[in-house]
Amino acid sequence: MKVPYSWLQAWTGIEKNSQEIADQLTMAGLEVDAIEPVAPPFQNVVVAQVVDCRPHPDADKLKLCQVSDGAETWPIVCGAPNVTAGLKVPLAKIGATLPGGLKIKKAKLRGQLSMGMLCSAKELGLSEDGAGLMELPPDAPVGEDLRRYLLLDDEVIDIDLTPNRGDCLGIRGIAREVAALNSIVFRDLEVPPVTPVIDDRRTVEIKATEGCGRYLGRIVRGIDSSATTPIWMVERLRRAGIRAIHPVVDVTNYVLIELGHPMHGFDLAEIEGGIQVRWAASGEKLVLLDGREIELAEDCLLIADERKPLALAGIMGGEHSGVSDQTSDVFLESAWFHPLAITGRARRFGLHTDASHRYERGVDPELQRTAMERATQLLVEIAGGQPGPIVEAVVESCLPKREPILLRHGQIGRSLGIAPDQAQVENILERLGMNINRVDQSSWRVTPPSYRFDIAIEADLVEEIARLYGYNNIPEQPPLAALHIVAEPEANVSRETFKQILISRGLTEVITYAFVDRERERCISPNQEPKALLNPISSDLAVMRTSLWQGLLNTVSHNLRHRIDRIRIFETGLVFLNEGDDWRQVPKLAFALVGTRLPEPLYAKEKVDFFDGKGLVETLFSAIGKQPRFSADVHPALHPGRTARITVDGQPVGWLGEAHPNILREFGIKTSVILAELDEAALRQRTIPEAPELGKFPNSQRDLAIVVDESVSAQAILDSVRASGAEYLLDVQIFDIYRGKGIDFGRKSVALGLTFGVPSRTLNDTEVNEQISHVLAKLENDFNAKLRA
Repeated sequence: MKVPYSWLQAWTGIEKNSQEIADQLTMAGLEVDAIEPVAPPFQNVVVAQVVDCRPHPDADKLKLCQVSDGAETWPIVCGAPNVTAGLKVPLAKIGATLPGGLKIKKAKLRGQLSMGMLCSAKELGLSEDGAGLMELPPDAPVGEDLRRYLLLDDEVIDIDLTPNRGDCLGIRGIAREVAALNSIVFRDLEVPPVTPVIDDRRTVEIKATEGCGRYLGRIVRGIDSSATTPIWMVERLRRAGIRAIHPVVDVTNYVLIELGHPMHGFDLAEIEGGIQVRWAASGEKLVLLDGREIELAEDCLLIADERKPLALAGIMGGEHSGVSDQTSDVFLESAWFHPLAITGRARRFGLHTDASHRYERGVDPELQRTAMERATQLLVEIAGGQPGPIVEAVVESCLPKREPILLRHGQIGRSLGIAPDQAQVENILERLGMNINRVDQSSWRVTPPSYRFDIAIEADLVEEIARLYGYNNIPEQPPLAALHIVAEPEANVSRETFKQILISRGLTEVITYAFVDRERERCISPNQEPKALLNPISSDLAVMRTSLWQGLLNTVSHNLRHRIDRIRIFETGLVFLNEGDDWRQVPKLAFALVGTRLPEPLYAKEKVDFFDGKGLVETLFSAIGKQPRFSADVHPALHPGRTARITVDGQPVGWLGEAHPNILREFGIKTSVILAELDEAALRQRTIPEAPELGKFPNSQRDLAIVVDESVSAQAILDSVRASGAEYLLDVQIFDIYRGKGIDFGRKSVALGLTFGVPSRTLNDTEVNEQISHVLAKLENDFNAKLRA
């Protein structure tokens, strides 16, 4: 919000300078980004009048002018297309300095003497428009210094408002804040009702009763189409960041900046019948003022007549709503639209207007009539015309109701650490325009004014008291608290523990958006419909993620495009899963591996594969004393035949595998990617280690080589041996796999290392052989395994 200091001073009469006001506003929560001059430095530029203007004898585009500065008349050569006799313009006299350091000297142009320079607004740094001379009003005093005439020794305070302070999106709101901060009586603008001169009116009907609470319309006939916006209004608009266009548009923009209330002026000749505020029909189209045609959905609020849509309510007018130089009859609109009926619609169509910015944050539901009267008053003063009566339609059920809030004096002290006395509290609330009713000796019922729609609970009132009391006046008090050491179960594992395990193995943590692209998420998790956002940041961040893989793959793709070929990354975060009518947030851990196993130049040609990912998963679970199992399975995002379902203690806890080629193509990745995703909960509980009693007698070890089918997995062999009934078996390991000479095609030799023992004695050969026979019998029964000769 750009606030001209002179305009603010006119409202408040405050004598503090702009920097002091900026400091006050910032400390009160309205952060000031900058204080800027309204015009760059220049000097010796005065108001002048072109007395005579005739063509240059030696140049088609130049003119010889006689220009009066009130004391003398100067010959000046000018090439501006709009220069003409009688025009009042800025004159940079000999010796003047313009923005950029340009100094004006006596010169000859095509043989003709020029004693100064007539200036455009661009040359003075007042506008980007350099197409012609800056035209001053006919009553501008000739000879007056231009800076003094236009009050250019002014400053603009640029305030970065938080979204909850929509009441400060107008000079009136900022003036209220300044008055409250300085204990000044706020002098509100007096807007007397404009007496109707004609009885012309258009009916107004609110059909979208959930989206529009109040709509006012008024006809003004016979405005002067040749009228120009006065310089004081043009300058105030310019300083607020708005370019003057047409008196009707300028008046509505002025009310927008002055009161913080959006308005619109329609060309009455374009309206057929009465006005309707309605929802759009599905597929209905509207051509906007900027010439774009948009297709509307059923949740778009429209201003329409009896035949066609006229405007996208609260955002932008349509092609049949704008005024032109031929407009003589105007229909003024002043309305209150529900913020939820406007929020997100402008962004949907790639728009962000001053009106939508305010309606999305909320406008005062009681300001519409004041805004209408103010706009009518200004329009009639500038362009004449005959106003008709105000036609109003109201839906009371849609308008917000301000309920009283209980404020307890004790709660102020508990929240802030200080307790202003009750007189101070009442004074602060009164300065903020609150209605106060005392309940008892230590509490009040406080009703916020209609424009403070951000105040709804007691904590909001406490914050307002803190703001005006002054955050810098609240003394620092170190917190005092009784600390109780809470027992931390040994079985609990922190997230940082397994993060550090991955980091120690060369992985880098990344943090990606929980919002992801809908189509890519469907590729990764086609069986999970993601949760759609009501107001997405952009189309590629439209749904909540059901897996961490999309964020990791986006990161991999981005790094590969920047020629980083070895990538080892992980992420922890929430995914959002649909369970019937409910949504569940599930913490996950995922990692992605790309490129070489080790950094160059060590073994640079060895690429990571499935087993690198398997080793990382086993390392994570070994840290909590658990053994994961990997079983072949199918996942839509992973490569068939290179995918494993991970289980722990019989419960599925995640997936591991190589990314599916279709997924790689979707992300523009041309190399293999190893992906894993684990339920974080499975990593947060460790098995408490128990030290076994050391045996006094040596164990017995035997090696076996069995021949089985290629399809038999190592895990299945280990499970079968452990389930063989060999009661003295302590451990089993696979230490070799052989294929080749002496082994039939489609078969493989698997070498097993078996350890047998009991605590009380050493097993003899007969007992060990008996145990081995149990193992061989089980393997033969399960897999048709044969002892290798």
